[in-house]
Amino acid sequence: MKSITRRMLAAMAAGAVVAAAGPVLAQGKVLKFVQNGNLTILDPIQTTAYVTRNHGYFIYDTLFASDENNAVKPQMVDKYEVSPDKTVWTFTLRDGLEWHDGKPVTSEDCVASLQRWGKRDAMGTKLMDFVKEFKVTNDKTFQMILKEPYGLVLDTLGKPSSNVPFMMPKDVAATDAFKQIDKYVGSGPFIYVTAESKPGEKHVYNKNPKYKPRAEPASGLAGGKVVKVDRVEIIEMPDVQQQVNAMIAGEIDVIEQLPHDLIPILKKDKNVTLVDWNPLGHVFIIRFNHLQKPFDNPKVRLAALYSMRQEDYLKATIGDAAYYKICAAAFICGTPNASEDTKGLLIKPDFEKSKALLKEAGYDGTPIVLMQSTTLPVLTNMAPVTKALLEQGGFKVDMQAMDWQTLVNRRTRKESPQAGGWNVFHTFSVSADALNPISNSYFVANGEKSSWFGWPTDPQMEKMRDDYAKETDPAKGRALAIAIQARALETAQFGWLGQWYGPGAMRSNVSGWLKAPVPVMWNIEKK
Repeated sequence: MKSITRRMLAAMAAGAVVAAAGPVLAQGKVLKFVQNGNLTILDPIQTTAYVTRNHGYFIYDTLFASDENNAVKPQMVDKYEVSPDKTVWTFTLRDGLEWHDGKPVTSEDCVASLQRWGKRDAMGTKLMDFVKEFKVTNDKTFQMILKEPYGLVLDTLGKPSSNVPFMMPKDVAATDAFKQIDKYVGSGPFIYVTAESKPGEKHVYNKNPKYKPRAEPASGLAGGKVVKVDRVEIIEMPDVQQQVNAMIAGEIDVIEQLPHDLIPILKKDKNVTLVDWNPLGHVFIIRFNHLQKPFDNPKVRLAALYSMRQEDYLKATIGDAAYYKICAAAFICGTPNASEDTKGLLIKPDFEKSKALLKEAGYDGTPIVLMQSTTLPVLTNMAPVTKALLEQGGFKVDMQAMDWQTLVNRRTRKESPQAGGWNVFHTFSVSADALNPISNSYFVANGEKSSWFGWPTDPQMEKMRDDYAKETDPAKGRALAIAIQARALETAQFGWLGQWYGPGAMRSNVSGWLKAPVPVMWNIEKK
């Protein structure tokens, strides 16, 4: 196929306009941050959207956290013990933990938070399958009692990205896990200022003066969360050219993620620093709707995978080979569970095999509805590539363009595409979410119970994931991960379409951006 033309650079003459962001505090102590998309949902258990996850890290804290080397460390927890038979985990909270409303953080708060999170998150639901009960010993100590040993307890409680097990007050955590909370009280390093925040314009966070950081140096998402500015304002600025212009003009301080075709512009500006804050990078995903025809048929899904070619996607979306990697491994190349044995799937297309599978499946030529996001630059060209590849493989494709928020809402619908549902869409994950079969939510296959959008059902996959979760021998765990990847390809559960990397940007008077899978604002200084 011919290469897809990427968006040409907009004229630099266009001026940046940043609306006045309300009253500021001391000069040099207000950090203006632009995320990769608008923040509309404030409940980090309700959605896997990364902008909501980022919001969560501002105001909430976690029992455990992953450091720069992906090692899990205690965070709100002071100490923990494990019984000799590995079924009783006892956690004791550290001193000085306090909610933003002044009330102390208690064991009951933490248990309620874990129970709510455990109904939505892929790793959380798997952990809860092994939990017999929680017991509150006192205000600072509680136990998690397992039915049998589980090898990923700390990895689960310290998971770095969506959905994160953030701790909330008991009355907030009592909210139905499938309904949004309406009270945003945490115990984290920032306080959300609801009165000054307006979705679509800005979100305001003040430094929490009562927060007591851990004594250890900050590392990744672990260690001391020392806030070095008085206030952070998330500026809602979806136009990426406007973001770059505003950065050059000094009207914003930090951009989470740069469009790759605009990186050269900021590289030339001596007042701007590019930051590789997420060295593990991201992975592109194609997701099928297993509930609706034709992708309810595994042969049709497999036909789609036979049409995929990672290089086409990476060239069309990223462009510069310095920022992408062709990788057949679902569990991220360069990490312990990685295996590139896919027999060519996703790397070298076989359009004739695709057509043969469609014929065997009885595909009648009804166009599939492919949702295209047009507001996230890194996703905009994914769907056009898919349309071209699938059509070469014998599909008919109805590509429907929409902004990312519309896509996020529409992907929750289980109706037929003709009734407002969908057949297929693209997304991406931070690689830290995809390192094993439990953290990688795309491998969950228990249907409408808790599978991610697309709702695959595969009892064999769930049995294999259980076996992986219980395994404590790393070598045996890797063998299981390789078998799970093979099973996902056999059933064409979903597709992984290459790894990519993208720096953020900050003004030269800003420093201290930590390396982590999440853009966190503690430790950052502004002169």
